Amino acid sequence: MTTVQEKALAISKEKHGKLEIRSKVEINSMADLSVAYTPGVAAVCTAIAQNKDDVYEYTSKRNLVAVITDGSAVLGLGNIGPEAAIPVMEGKAILFKRFADVDAIPLSVNTQNVDEIVSHIAAFAPSFGGINLEDISAPRCFEVERRLKEILDIPVFHDDQHGTAIVVLAALYNALRVVNKSLGKINVVINGGGAAGLSIANMMLAAGVKNIKVVDKLGILSESDTSLPPHHMEMAKKTNREKQTGTLQDAVKGADVFVGVSAPGVLKKEWVSTMAEKSIVFAMANPTPEIFPEDAKEAGAYVVGTGRSDYPNQINNVLAFPGIFRGALDARAKDITLEMQLAAAKGLASIVTDERRSADYILPNAFEPNVAKVVAQSVSNAVKK
Repeated sequence: MTTVQEKALAISKEKHGKLEIRSKVEINSMADLSVAYTPGVAAVCTAIAQNKDDVYEYTSKRNLVAVITDGSAVLGLGNIGPEAAIPVMEGKAILFKRFADVDAIPLSVNTQNVDEIVSHIAAFAPSFGGINLEDISAPRCFEVERRLKEILDIPVFHDDQHGTAIVVLAALYNALRVVNKSLGKINVVINGGGAAGLSIANMMLAAGVKNIKVVDKLGILSESDTSLPPHHMEMAKKTNREKQTGTLQDAVKGADVFVGVSAPGVLKKEWVSTMAEKSIVFAMANPTPEIFPEDAKEAGAYVVGTGRSDYPNQINNVLAFPGIFRGALDARAKDITLEMQLAAAKGLASIVTDERRSADYILPNAFEPNVAKVVAQSVSNAVKK
């Protein structure tokens, strides 16, 4: 039996990648050529030179996103370099097109220096209506995004951070409805202090979660630990107000929610059994989760989600990023703000109706109709406010 990996290799070799560029206009004659290129194109150039904003009317910029990586944190493969990251960027580009009709160009930069990454992207940004950062390792990714947001007038979005957080929050909204618990009273443990984990914590805090502990490889992030790097200390000052120290095992005792963006098998069954009644477990390490759903449920978890498509409640960024960029591009947004992200999470959660919601159905799948449309509309509405 052919595996998914073997199929992926075969089709990528056969097609030489997953992406091609097609013309929107026909060029079948000299007359066509004169309109598409010279001399006709000069009129378009002149119009844009006279009014720069007309670039959105006369070019593909209005619907074009750059999907950019430095190859430093690709999937679960790590720092495999810009060439090896191209298949993921191509995959992201075709998902943009398939689910939200957004055109996207994959770009891998041959540097992992923050200054160089920022200057490269800033230099070619005029061609694009938005920038999707992808698979850039922490903490470098935070600085790259922050600086680009400061200097560019188009949306910049690091999907590994915010896309993940948006889908997790949407899943949490519906999971809490299933277990009849409220956002402001739950205790949440987030395992993983990288880009995704920190963004999930920030998103939950903004949404109204008050009690969060973030656990990294060395234990629970606590303000009392003066050896923490700056990005972890910043988070420690906003979470774990009891300044608890210890391991993941210590953190999950009595917790209502576990969110894993970390490593395979790190959450033990016996630890899940110490969580609160009707606990929620989102184990998103891929392809092997922090705990398998059958083990989590056997240990007492009531709602379980993973990053995998072969289990219920797949928590996947594809539910968010196409619609987010669709909405931002349509609204001609200059940024993707926290308010827009929270609106996207609420919109995504709303697709699961009261009648259909259950422990095994807290998120739609990517192929359900209107997912990207609902998310896009939610984002656009947030821009207009």
